Amino acid sequence: MSSRFHPSVSIGPEVPADAIAADAIIHPGCRLSGERLYIGPGSEIGREAPATLINCQLGADVSFSGGFAEGAVLLDGTSVGSGAHLRPGTLLEEHASIAHTVGLKQTILFPFVTLGSLINFCDVLMAGGSSAKDHSEVGSSFIHFNFTPQGDKATPSLLGDIPRGVFVDQAPIFLGGQGGLVGPVRIEYGTILGAGCVHRKDIEEPGMLVMPAGLQEDLKREYPLTAYRDVGRKVQNNALYLVSLGALRAWYQAVRKPFLPTPLFDGAIALLDGAIAERCKQLNKFADKLDLSHAEHGMADHPQFAQACRALAEQVPTSMAAQALQWSLPAGGAKVGYIETIQALEAPAKQAGRVALAEWMASHLEHTEIS
Repeated sequence: MSSRFHPSVSIGPEVPADAIAADAIIHPGCRLSGERLYIGPGSEIGREAPATLINCQLGADVSFSGGFAEGAVLLDGTSVGSGAHLRPGTLLEEHASIAHTVGLKQTILFPFVTLGSLINFCDVLMAGGSSAKDHSEVGSSFIHFNFTPQGDKATPSLLGDIPRGVFVDQAPIFLGGQGGLVGPVRIEYGTILGAGCVHRKDIEEPGMLVMPAGLQEDLKREYPLTAYRDVGRKVQNNALYLVSLGALRAWYQAVRKPFLPTPLFDGAIALLDGAIAERCKQLNKFADKLDLSHAEHGMADHPQFAQACRALAEQVPTSMAAQALQWSLPAGGAKVGYIETIQALEAPAKQAGRVALAEWMASHLEHTEIS
Protein backbone atom coordinates (compact mmCIF):
# COMPACT_ATOMS: atom_id res chain seq x y z
CA MET A 1 0.00 0.00 0.00
CA SER A 2 2.85 2.40 0.75
CA SER A 3 4.58 2.00 -2.61
CA ARG A 4 2.69 4.96 -4.13
CA PHE A 5 3.87 7.31 -1.35
CA HIS A 6 7.19 9.00 -0.70
CA PRO A 7 9.65 6.70 1.15
CA SER A 8 9.55 8.99 4.22
CA VAL A 9 5.82 8.36 4.66
CA SER A 10 5.29 5.82 7.45
CA ILE A 11 2.13 3.67 7.31
CA GLY A 12 1.59 1.15 10.09
CA PRO A 13 1.18 -2.49 9.05
CA GLU A 14 -2.18 -2.61 10.84
CA VAL A 15 -3.71 0.02 8.54
CA PRO A 16 -6.24 -1.73 6.23
CA ALA A 17 -5.17 -1.96 2.60
CA ASP A 18 -8.17 0.04 1.41
CA ALA A 19 -8.10 2.65 4.19
CA ILE A 20 -6.47 5.40 2.12
CA ALA A 21 -8.25 6.60 -1.02
CA ALA A 22 -6.31 6.19 -4.25
CA ASP A 23 -6.31 9.93 -4.96
CA ALA A 24 -5.44 11.06 -1.43
CA ILE A 25 -2.21 13.07 -1.22
CA ILE A 26 0.18 12.19 1.61
CA HIS A 27 3.19 14.49 1.75
CA PRO A 28 6.68 13.43 2.92
CA GLY A 29 7.26 13.03 6.65
CA CYS A 30 3.76 11.91 7.57
CA ARG A 31 3.00 9.00 9.92
CA LEU A 32 -0.29 7.13 9.63
CA SER A 33 -1.28 4.33 11.97
CA GLY A 34 -4.18 2.49 13.58
CA GLU A 35 -6.47 -0.27 12.40
CA ARG A 36 -9.38 2.20 12.27
CA LEU A 37 -7.56 4.76 10.12
CA TYR A 38 -9.54 6.01 7.12
CA ILE A 39 -8.68 8.78 4.65
CA GLY A 40 -11.31 9.66 2.07
CA PRO A 41 -10.96 10.68 -1.58
CA GLY A 42 -9.40 14.01 -2.42
CA SER A 43 -7.94 14.53 1.04
CA GLU A 44 -4.48 16.03 1.52
CA ILE A 45 -2.25 15.36 4.52
CA GLY A 46 0.88 17.29 5.53
CA ARG A 47 0.91 20.08 2.91
CA GLU A 48 2.56 22.59 5.28
CA ALA A 49 4.28 20.36 7.84
CA PRO A 50 4.57 16.67 8.75
CA ALA A 51 1.43 15.14 10.20
CA THR A 52 0.76 12.21 12.53
CA LEU A 53 -2.68 10.58 12.34
CA ILE A 54 -3.60 7.72 14.70
CA ASN A 55 -6.95 5.97 14.31
CA CYS A 56 -8.59 9.00 12.71
CA GLN A 57 -11.35 8.95 10.12
CA LEU A 58 -11.26 11.64 7.44
CA GLY A 59 -13.98 12.21 4.85
CA ALA A 60 -13.63 13.51 1.30
CA ASP A 61 -11.59 16.62 0.45
CA VAL A 62 -10.24 17.07 3.97
CA SER A 63 -7.13 19.23 4.34
CA PHE A 64 -4.91 18.40 7.32
CA SER A 65 -1.93 20.71 6.89
CA GLY A 66 0.25 19.41 9.70
CA GLY A 67 0.35 18.41 13.34
CA PHE A 68 -1.02 15.56 15.44
CA ALA A 69 -4.43 13.92 15.66
CA GLU A 70 -5.62 10.81 17.47
CA GLY A 71 -9.16 9.45 17.61
CA ALA A 72 -10.56 12.41 15.65
CA VAL A 73 -13.32 12.35 13.02
CA LEU A 74 -13.17 14.98 10.26
CA LEU A 75 -16.12 15.00 7.86
CA ASP A 76 -16.11 16.16 4.23
CA GLY A 77 -14.43 19.44 3.40
CA THR A 78 -12.96 20.17 6.82
CA SER A 79 -9.72 22.12 7.02
CA VAL A 80 -7.04 21.89 9.71
CA GLY A 81 -4.08 24.27 9.84
CA SER A 82 -0.52 23.25 10.68
CA GLY A 83 0.51 22.76 14.28
CA ALA A 84 -2.81 21.12 15.13
CA HIS A 85 -3.16 19.03 18.27
CA LEU A 86 -6.41 17.06 18.07
CA ARG A 87 -7.00 14.57 20.86
CA PRO A 88 -9.76 11.95 21.20
CA GLY A 89 -13.32 13.23 21.13
CA THR A 90 -12.69 15.78 18.35
CA LEU A 91 -15.46 15.81 15.72
CA LEU A 92 -15.39 18.40 12.94
CA GLU A 93 -18.49 18.32 10.76
CA GLU A 94 -18.67 19.36 7.12
CA HIS A 95 -16.58 22.39 6.14
CA ALA A 96 -15.62 23.25 9.72
CA SER A 97 -12.15 24.73 9.83
CA ILE A 98 -9.38 25.60 12.25
CA ALA A 99 -6.33 27.73 11.54
CA HIS A 100 -2.79 27.03 12.73
CA THR A 101 -1.80 25.87 16.21
CA VAL A 102 -5.18 24.87 17.63
CA GLY A 103 -5.69 22.36 20.43
CA LEU A 104 -8.96 20.41 20.64
CA LYS A 105 -10.18 17.55 22.85
CA GLN A 106 -13.75 16.38 23.43
CA THR A 107 -14.76 19.15 21.03
CA ILE A 108 -17.55 19.09 18.43
CA LEU A 109 -17.81 21.75 15.74
CA PHE A 110 -20.93 21.78 13.57
CA PRO A 111 -20.79 22.54 9.82
CA PHE A 112 -18.94 25.70 8.78
CA VAL A 113 -17.82 26.62 12.33
CA THR A 114 -14.44 28.31 12.11
CA LEU A 115 -11.67 28.72 14.69
CA GLY A 116 -8.78 31.14 14.31
CA SER A 117 -5.16 30.53 15.34
CA LEU A 118 -3.48 29.85 18.68
CA ILE A 119 -6.63 28.53 20.33
CA ASN A 120 -7.27 26.00 23.11
CA PHE A 121 -10.89 24.89 22.83
CA CYS A 122 -11.52 21.66 24.73
CA ASP A 123 -14.84 20.29 26.09
CA VAL A 124 -17.06 22.39 23.84
CA LEU A 125 -19.91 21.80 21.40
CA MET A 126 -20.40 24.72 19.00
CA ALA A 127 -23.08 25.20 16.34
CA GLY A 128 -24.52 28.13 14.38
CA GLY A 129 -24.37 29.53 10.88
CA SER A 130 -25.52 28.22 7.53
CA SER A 131 -22.66 28.53 5.03
CA ALA A 132 -19.03 29.42 4.45
CA LYS A 133 -20.05 33.10 4.46
CA ASP A 134 -22.39 32.86 7.45
CA HIS A 135 -20.73 30.83 10.16
CA SER A 136 -19.96 30.77 13.86
CA GLU A 137 -16.41 31.86 14.55
CA VAL A 138 -13.88 32.00 17.36
CA GLY A 139 -11.16 34.67 17.15
CA SER A 140 -7.47 33.93 17.52
CA SER A 141 -5.87 33.45 20.95
CA PHE A 142 -9.13 32.30 22.55
CA ILE A 143 -9.30 29.83 25.44
CA HIS A 144 -12.10 27.71 26.81
CA PHE A 145 -11.12 27.35 30.47
CA ASN A 146 -12.13 23.77 31.28
CA PHE A 147 -10.11 23.06 34.43
CA THR A 148 -11.06 24.60 37.77
CA PRO A 149 -8.90 25.51 40.78
CA GLN A 150 -10.55 22.54 42.51
CA GLY A 151 -9.15 20.25 39.82
CA ASP A 152 -12.37 19.08 38.20
CA LYS A 153 -13.54 19.09 34.59
CA ALA A 154 -17.30 19.25 35.02
CA THR A 155 -16.99 22.21 32.69
CA PRO A 156 -18.37 21.45 29.18
CA SER A 157 -19.85 24.43 27.38
CA LEU A 158 -22.76 24.33 24.94
CA LEU A 159 -22.62 27.07 22.29
CA GLY A 160 -25.90 26.78 20.46
CA ASP A 161 -27.89 23.56 20.82
CA ILE A 162 -28.73 20.27 19.12
CA PRO A 163 -32.45 20.58 18.23
CA ARG A 164 -31.91 23.76 16.20
CA GLY A 165 -28.24 23.42 15.33
CA VAL A 166 -28.49 20.20 13.31
CA PHE A 167 -30.57 21.98 10.67
CA VAL A 168 -27.68 24.35 9.89
CA ASP A 169 -29.90 27.44 9.71
CA GLN A 170 -29.31 29.36 12.93
CA ALA A 171 -27.70 32.74 13.52
CA PRO A 172 -23.92 32.46 13.97
CA ILE A 173 -22.10 32.92 17.27
CA PHE A 174 -19.00 35.12 17.33
CA LEU A 175 -16.41 34.96 20.10
CA GLY A 176 -13.85 37.75 19.80
CA GLY A 177 -10.12 37.08 19.92
CA GLN A 178 -7.84 37.37 22.93
CA GLY A 179 -10.75 36.19 25.09
CA GLY A 180 -12.12 33.18 26.87
CA LEU A 181 -15.05 31.30 28.33
CA VAL A 182 -15.01 29.79 31.81
CA GLY A 183 -16.99 26.57 31.52
CA PRO A 184 -19.56 25.33 31.93
CA VAL A 185 -21.57 27.98 30.12
CA ARG A 186 -24.43 28.05 27.62
CA ILE A 187 -24.38 30.58 24.81
CA GLU A 188 -27.42 31.37 22.65
CA TYR A 189 -27.36 31.79 18.87
CA GLY A 190 -26.52 35.26 17.59
CA THR A 191 -24.26 36.11 20.53
CA ILE A 192 -21.32 38.42 19.86
CA LEU A 193 -18.65 38.34 22.57
CA GLY A 194 -16.30 41.30 22.34
CA ALA A 195 -12.56 40.82 21.90
CA GLY A 196 -10.60 40.57 25.13
CA CYS A 197 -13.54 39.36 27.18
CA VAL A 198 -13.26 36.42 29.59
CA HIS A 199 -16.89 35.45 30.14
CA ARG A 200 -18.19 33.36 33.06
CA LYS A 201 -21.99 33.39 32.76
CA ASP A 202 -24.69 31.88 30.58
CA ILE A 203 -26.05 34.03 27.75
CA GLU A 204 -29.59 32.79 27.18
CA GLU A 205 -31.02 35.64 25.11
CA PRO A 206 -30.38 35.50 21.35
CA GLY A 207 -28.61 38.23 19.43
CA MET A 208 -26.83 39.87 22.36
CA LEU A 209 -23.61 41.87 22.17
CA VAL A 210 -21.50 41.24 25.28
CA MET A 211 -18.51 43.49 25.88
CA PRO A 212 -15.79 43.17 28.53
CA ALA A 213 -16.29 45.25 31.65
CA GLY A 214 -13.85 47.98 32.53
CA LEU A 215 -10.94 47.41 34.85
CA GLN A 216 -12.01 46.34 38.32
CA GLU A 217 -10.44 47.06 41.64
CA ASP A 218 -8.15 44.33 42.86
CA LEU A 219 -10.03 41.47 44.48
CA LYS A 220 -8.52 39.60 47.35
CA ARG A 221 -10.52 37.31 49.64
CA GLU A 222 -10.44 33.86 51.17
CA TYR A 223 -11.21 31.09 48.71
CA PRO A 224 -11.46 27.59 50.22
CA LEU A 225 -11.03 25.20 47.28
CA THR A 226 -13.40 22.59 48.70
CA ALA A 227 -16.34 25.02 49.07
CA TYR A 228 -18.27 24.73 45.81
CA ARG A 229 -20.68 27.51 44.88
CA ASP A 230 -23.10 28.10 41.99
CA VAL A 231 -23.51 24.33 41.88
CA GLY A 232 -27.07 24.22 40.53
CA ARG A 233 -26.14 26.00 37.31
CA LYS A 234 -23.06 23.84 36.81
CA VAL A 235 -24.99 20.60 37.25
CA GLN A 236 -27.76 21.78 34.95
CA ASN A 237 -25.26 22.73 32.25
CA ASN A 238 -23.53 19.36 32.59
CA ALA A 239 -26.87 17.57 32.30
CA LEU A 240 -27.80 19.49 29.16
CA TYR A 241 -24.40 18.85 27.63
CA LEU A 242 -24.52 15.12 28.34
CA VAL A 243 -28.03 14.71 26.93
CA SER A 244 -27.05 16.88 23.94
CA LEU A 245 -24.30 14.39 23.12
CA GLY A 246 -26.88 11.62 23.25
CA ALA A 247 -29.25 13.55 21.02
CA LEU A 248 -26.49 14.09 18.49
CA ARG A 249 -25.74 10.35 18.56
CA ALA A 250 -29.44 9.59 17.95
CA TRP A 251 -29.41 12.09 15.06
CA TYR A 252 -26.46 10.30 13.46
CA GLN A 253 -28.29 6.98 13.77
CA ALA A 254 -31.61 8.24 12.43
CA VAL A 255 -30.55 10.82 9.83
CA ARG A 256 -26.85 11.00 9.04
CA LYS A 257 -26.05 7.31 8.47
CA PRO A 258 -26.97 7.13 4.76
CA PHE A 259 -24.73 10.12 4.00
CA LEU A 260 -21.53 8.73 5.53
CA PRO A 261 -19.16 5.93 4.46
CA THR A 262 -19.20 3.12 7.01
CA PRO A 263 -15.77 3.96 8.52
CA LEU A 264 -16.81 7.58 9.08
CA PHE A 265 -20.19 6.67 10.55
CA ASP A 266 -18.69 4.02 12.85
CA GLY A 267 -15.95 6.45 13.87
CA ALA A 268 -18.46 9.19 14.72
CA ILE A 269 -20.62 6.85 16.80
CA ALA A 270 -17.57 5.53 18.68
CA LEU A 271 -16.41 9.11 19.26
CA LEU A 272 -19.79 10.17 20.66
CA ASP A 273 -19.90 7.10 22.89
CA GLY A 274 -16.47 8.04 24.18
CA ALA A 275 -17.56 11.64 24.74
CA ILE A 276 -20.58 10.46 26.74
CA ALA A 277 -18.37 8.18 28.84
CA GLU A 278 -15.94 11.05 29.49
CA ARG A 279 -18.71 13.34 30.72
CA CYS A 280 -20.03 10.60 33.02
CA LYS A 281 -16.56 10.08 34.47
CA GLN A 282 -16.22 13.80 35.18
CA LEU A 283 -19.73 13.95 36.70
CA ASN A 284 -18.88 11.19 39.17
CA LYS A 285 -15.68 13.00 40.15
CA PHE A 286 -17.65 16.21 40.60
CA ALA A 287 -20.20 14.38 42.79
CA ASP A 288 -17.41 13.15 45.08
CA LYS A 289 -16.18 16.72 45.51
CA LEU A 290 -19.69 17.95 46.29
CA ASP A 291 -19.90 15.36 49.06
CA LEU A 292 -16.62 16.67 50.42
CA SER A 293 -17.90 20.25 50.19
CA HIS A 294 -20.95 19.26 52.20
CA ALA A 295 -18.90 17.46 54.84
CA GLU A 296 -16.35 20.24 55.32
CA HIS A 297 -18.48 23.35 54.88
CA GLY A 298 -22.04 22.23 55.55
CA MET A 299 -23.30 23.08 52.05
CA ALA A 300 -26.85 21.87 52.58
CA ASP A 301 -27.90 21.36 48.95
CA HIS A 302 -24.73 19.59 47.80
CA PRO A 303 -25.86 16.01 48.57
CA GLN A 304 -28.91 16.58 46.35
CA PHE A 305 -26.75 17.80 43.48
CA ALA A 306 -24.23 14.99 43.99
CA GLN A 307 -27.07 12.49 43.74
CA ALA A 308 -28.27 14.17 40.55
CA CYS A 309 -24.77 13.90 39.04
CA ARG A 310 -24.55 10.20 39.85
CA ALA A 311 -28.03 9.56 38.46
CA LEU A 312 -27.02 11.25 35.24
CA ALA A 313 -23.83 9.24 34.97
CA GLU A 314 -25.36 5.89 35.88
CA GLN A 315 -28.82 5.94 34.30
CA VAL A 316 -28.90 8.35 31.39
CA PRO A 317 -26.27 6.77 29.06
CA THR A 318 -28.05 3.41 29.12
CA SER A 319 -31.44 4.96 28.43
CA MET A 320 -29.99 7.13 25.65
CA ALA A 321 -28.43 4.19 23.84
CA ALA A 322 -31.72 2.27 23.95
CA GLN A 323 -34.03 5.03 22.64
CA ALA A 324 -34.14 5.93 18.97
CA LEU A 325 -35.07 9.35 17.65
CA GLN A 326 -38.68 9.35 16.43
CA TRP A 327 -38.03 11.43 13.33
CA SER A 328 -36.55 10.73 9.92
CA LEU A 329 -36.11 12.50 6.61
CA PRO A 330 -39.35 12.88 4.64
CA ALA A 331 -39.73 10.35 1.84
CA GLY A 332 -37.94 11.49 -1.27
CA GLY A 333 -36.23 14.30 0.59
CA ALA A 334 -32.64 13.15 0.15
CA LYS A 335 -30.46 15.39 -2.03
CA VAL A 336 -26.89 14.99 -3.21
CA GLY A 337 -25.31 15.73 0.16
CA TYR A 338 -26.21 15.97 3.82
CA ILE A 339 -26.15 19.76 4.17
CA GLU A 340 -28.06 20.28 0.92
CA THR A 341 -30.68 17.80 2.10
CA ILE A 342 -31.10 19.32 5.56
CA GLN A 343 -31.24 22.91 4.37
CA ALA A 344 -33.76 22.09 1.62
CA LEU A 345 -36.34 20.70 4.05
CA GLU A 346 -39.65 22.51 4.29
CA ALA A 347 -40.28 24.47 7.48
CA PRO A 348 -42.85 21.96 8.88
CA ALA A 349 -40.39 19.08 8.51
CA LYS A 350 -37.65 21.06 10.27
CA GLN A 351 -39.99 22.02 13.08
CA ALA A 352 -41.06 18.40 13.54
CA GLY A 353 -37.41 17.40 13.78
CA ARG A 354 -36.64 20.10 16.33
CA VAL A 355 -39.62 19.04 18.44
CA ALA A 356 -38.59 15.39 18.26
CA LEU A 357 -35.04 16.17 19.38
CA ALA A 358 -36.24 18.46 22.18
CA GLU A 359 -38.64 15.80 23.42
CA TRP A 360 -35.92 13.15 23.20
CA MET A 361 -33.65 15.27 25.38
CA ALA A 362 -36.41 16.11 27.87
CA SER A 363 -37.28 12.44 28.32
CA HIS A 364 -33.72 11.68 29.44
CA LEU A 365 -33.45 14.65 31.76
CA GLU A 366 -36.43 13.17 33.63
CA HIS A 367 -34.04 10.59 35.11
CA THR A 368 -32.85 13.30 37.48
CA GLU A 369 -34.32 16.30 39.25
CA ILE A 370 -32.44 18.53 36.84
CA SER A 371 -34.61 19.92 34.04
